[in-house]
Amino acid sequence: MAKDKKANKSDAKKAKLAEKKQKQEKKAQKKEKVKSAKVEGSDAEDVDLDAVLAEYKKAQEEFVKVTETVSEAPPKPRSSSTFLASPSNSNQLLLFGGETWNGALASFFNDLNIYYTDRDEWHCVTSPNAPLPRSGHAWCRGGNQKDSVFLFGGEFSSPKQGTFYHYNDFWRLEPSSREWTRIETKGKTPPARSGHRMTYFKNYIILYGGFQDTSNQTKYLNDLWLYDTQNFFWHSPTLPPAQLKPDARSSFTFLPHEQGAVLFGGYSRVKTVVQANKSAKGASQGQRNILKPMVHEDCFFLRITQPPADSPPNTPPNVRWEKRKKPANTPSPSRVGVTMSYHKGRGIYFGGVHDVEQSEEGMESEFFNQLYAWNIERNRFFPLTLRKTRVQKKAPQSEQRVNRRGRAQANEEELLKQLAALQAGSSVEDADAMDIGPKPGQEPEEPEAPVRDMPVSMEFPHPRFNAQMAIQDDILYIYGGTYEAKDREYTFDDLYAIDLGKMDGCKQIFKREDDTWVGSDDEDDEDEDEDEDEDEDEDEEGDIEMPDEEPEALLSPSKRKKKQIDELSLADTASTVDSPMGDDESEVDTGATTVDDGLPHPRPFESRREFFVRTSNEWQEILMTNLRWKGIQPETLAIKEIKTKAFELSEEKWWDCREEITALEDEQEAAGIGEVVSLADKGDIAAGTGGVGRRR
Repeated sequence: MAKDKKANKSDAKKAKLAEKKQKQEKKAQKKEKVKSAKVEGSDAEDVDLDAVLAEYKKAQEEFVKVTETVSEAPPKPRSSSTFLASPSNSNQLLLFGGETWNGALASFFNDLNIYYTDRDEWHCVTSPNAPLPRSGHAWCRGGNQKDSVFLFGGEFSSPKQGTFYHYNDFWRLEPSSREWTRIETKGKTPPARSGHRMTYFKNYIILYGGFQDTSNQTKYLNDLWLYDTQNFFWHSPTLPPAQLKPDARSSFTFLPHEQGAVLFGGYSRVKTVVQANKSAKGASQGQRNILKPMVHEDCFFLRITQPPADSPPNTPPNVRWEKRKKPANTPSPSRVGVTMSYHKGRGIYFGGVHDVEQSEEGMESEFFNQLYAWNIERNRFFPLTLRKTRVQKKAPQSEQRVNRRGRAQANEEELLKQLAALQAGSSVEDADAMDIGPKPGQEPEEPEAPVRDMPVSMEFPHPRFNAQMAIQDDILYIYGGTYEAKDREYTFDDLYAIDLGKMDGCKQIFKREDDTWVGSDDEDDEDEDEDEDEDEDEDEEGDIEMPDEEPEALLSPSKRKKKQIDELSLADTASTVDSPMGDDESEVDTGATTVDDGLPHPRPFESRREFFVRTSNEWQEILMTNLRWKGIQPETLAIKEIKTKAFELSEEKWWDCREEITALEDEQEAAGIGEVVSLADKGDIAAGTGGVGRRR
């Protein structure tokens, strides 16, 4: 009996060993997949973004003309794209740009995809003159130029999102011809940005808000710009200092109005001071600055008055912000990443995410899929629900035709049927079953092409945020969006249609599973920790001993140093102290260089002061090393003197590279590119995180 018990225990241990070995092999394959993905888009010293975009541009120039081809499948999954019902065709939906983050690499798109609602077909348009790949851009139809679509800004990043920049280029798309045209304007133009919104009013395109990433932080904007589509000129109206206006924000709602535009909600991060943790003795460690997320729920009306008809061509319109009360019945709790589309004097509101306070396990978030209608005039939200259609009983034929004209038509049809029966040699009693065919001079109706059966559900799509929406002929189309679970981001690859008049169900046009996620090394480490916890009892018994990593005492000096640096990096990421200078030892120089002399290199659009602030510690180290070589002890110098001499060294380097940097700035300005930014320099955002998860 004891032998049988011991044998069973041995078999169970062998089974667990086999299962653990299989898990380890699976993890090794996953790590190899991530490793290969990182090699393909490696950010060692980060990639040259100008070279990457030059390759995109070169590939575009190979297209001789605009070409439209039928796609075998829907477009690749993406987020932060733009989706719009074509203003020149009542059965086409336009989709442009976007990005995909698979846990290791980011991919950006600049393809124009068109969905034909009447044919259930996706078409892909290639053009020699299309905007470069981007996400977080904005577009809208052209108001008085009703057949045009205008696009501005957006952002692009390296594959691991270590460096990125914003665009400040302005484009017009003619949906009927699929032609892109870059608009060159005189005078001041809006600065580069992403996360902004655009709408239209008569002959104006209205642009507001968004954010810029600088080397120190994410800067949210509250500037207002109006583009005159008749005089081809950007206006930046000067508002009275005492006039109340919206706070800086991004990802808000901006809807057209017959007297201007309406703004609601949005997201930003504001500086705030908090008390640092207390020491063991109970004494406070002082204060520290953090960037606190802020969800806006206020509402503003932008009133626009056009200049008199006899005014000079470039006379700006008169604008005024008017604060409205918070809309009644606003969806609760507050949420970001909501999508709202304009439909017959109201905004259709869908999705969003509400973030709870961050815990040890990470950010706790709640996602939504409710649908609301915001009545702009009444300033009130109304919930929209799906309902099954009532089946109406068919009235008897005698009750359907009650008027004189109907009876005459029925008598005519009856006589024609009797005539057809006599011609066919049948009896008059069989006349009701005869097909009389089309009337003389009337063309026979062609049978409609069979429509693909699409599943219809009485539930809204899966909860998500940052979905794309378009409304055409009272039909609401919901495309894509993002959902988060633990450390994974799900980019939805689906399209749904809802009839806003009938609300009789949610039609699923297509849906594909997201199988592009490869994860990161951090997730593998967490999985390994979970396995260690599961096998902890076995290790305590001493029967099975399988250490997953070497003790720190047995590590080589290089491995031990790397581990310490990793621990310090994690600690720095956990604290959100707002400092003008980051950890220069972990800084990655993303400036494009032609000669690598081992010295810090300036970046395009970077002033001498900004260059020194970013690389101050490096120049001080270089200075002290040079002094020691000359036999001078740096300790004998004052700190102010060391900083002054270090600034002189950085200034000399800045001037030496001026010609090269100026050429890069000219190239980037020609491409509509703003300042290149490295996330490694930013104290408020960790490098390598997906763009969508930052709630920007």
